[in-house]
Amino acid sequence: MSEQYQAIVIGGGPGGYVAAIRLGQHGVKTLLIEKDVLGGECLNRGCIPSKVLIHGVNIFWAAKRSPWIVSEKLSVDFGRLQSFKNGVLRRLRAGVKYLLEENGVKVVEGEARLRSENRVLVKLRDGSEREFIGENIVVATGSEHVSLPMIPFDGKRVFSSSDALNLPKVPKRMLIVGGGVAGLEIGTFYAKLGTKLTIVELMPQILPGLEKDLVEHVEKTLKSLCAEIHVNSKVVSSKISDDVVKAEVEGRDGSFEVEADCAVVSVGKRASTKGLGVEEAGVKVDKRGFIVVDDHLRSSVENIYAVGDVTGPPFLAHRASYHGLIAAENITGGDLRIDESCIPAAIFTDPEIAFVGLTREEAEKRGFKPKVGKFPFSALGRALAERHGEGFVRIVVDESSGRILGAQMVGAHVSELIAEIALAMRNNLTIEQLARAVRPHPTYSEAITEAAEAAIWKPIHILMR
Repeated sequence: MSEQYQAIVIGGGPGGYVAAIRLGQHGVKTLLIEKDVLGGECLNRGCIPSKVLIHGVNIFWAAKRSPWIVSEKLSVDFGRLQSFKNGVLRRLRAGVKYLLEENGVKVVEGEARLRSENRVLVKLRDGSEREFIGENIVVATGSEHVSLPMIPFDGKRVFSSSDALNLPKVPKRMLIVGGGVAGLEIGTFYAKLGTKLTIVELMPQILPGLEKDLVEHVEKTLKSLCAEIHVNSKVVSSKISDDVVKAEVEGRDGSFEVEADCAVVSVGKRASTKGLGVEEAGVKVDKRGFIVVDDHLRSSVENIYAVGDVTGPPFLAHRASYHGLIAAENITGGDLRIDESCIPAAIFTDPEIAFVGLTREEAEKRGFKPKVGKFPFSALGRALAERHGEGFVRIVVDESSGRILGAQMVGAHVSELIAEIALAMRNNLTIEQLARAVRPHPTYSEAITEAAEAAIWKPIHILMR
């Protein structure tokens, strides 16, 4: 006999487990189905493990570059750093499991398939099958890495960005195929450990789609690490042996070969819906395979919701969690609509990049008359004190209303600073209100005050004529 639930959540990542916990908090009888491990891609193979490694390597890098720290044999024990990372992941997974249990959510490990709008068949780890019935279903299966036929994943020499976080030792040479976020975050920390990087990007610049004055700071760091960057280029073929990857690259100046110990292919993601049975259940997907949802996160089937990466880009864990909360509230009788205009993004390269809302160019295209306030970290006391004078904060404002339209930042800790702008935008604060807030000194947040003042009239700590 099938077990019945008020809600079934498929996928235990940052969208799914958040939705399940919130449903449990509302007293909804909820089942969570996870085929791999709780926490999903973000906790186990993406956001968290990469930041552990990035932070660990940055400590070493800062010490190595400090003129007042003297050490001839400063090095990183990469095995111990990996062990620390794995310990963090275990602790966080245990925390998610505990919260689900304490909120009354039942967790089943297995692979789910939709049989109808309210029936879910689960293939359990032991090979047996069980059917569950849910009044509402939340699909939170996320996304998966796209492989390239000319240099396919093999798990030995050619890795996805997720697998590249688990290498047992630091490679001497690494080919990065795709100069996007994941590839550059990973490539940078390996380069700081001595890996010789070669980056191949199809588009005219690394980090495609971002403003050039943000990207050039990251490019400068990569070049200082002796990375070779090839834009307008693509891998056309590869040969993999036991100890080397050889890739034929077609570039703007002709073809050339890259030889490396391993390759990281990070060229995009697709919806993780294979075998899920979404179309058989009547759930509409777009031409790329992502589930189509309305602004309540309902799919084409009224009682089936979809959240996070499975609905399409941008692929952000915090977006998935936001979706999970909205879907859960709507299942419990709410009438919440998603608004993604104020969702920030952060890139953990060196230096960091963060942004939210509109750029100046985007604002002009939408009919606004934008005014821009910008403040460089080279004039910021805390940044200079910590030898992080690279970068800036820029705020885009509608000149007529003072409404904050967006912000772009590059520099140390901007992944933290961007949240303040997102909060201001979400609550419709004007640039004057943002500027009037008193921020502690000396901090990086003072750059927001100065940039806001620059958008209004004149900041204190740089000369504007």
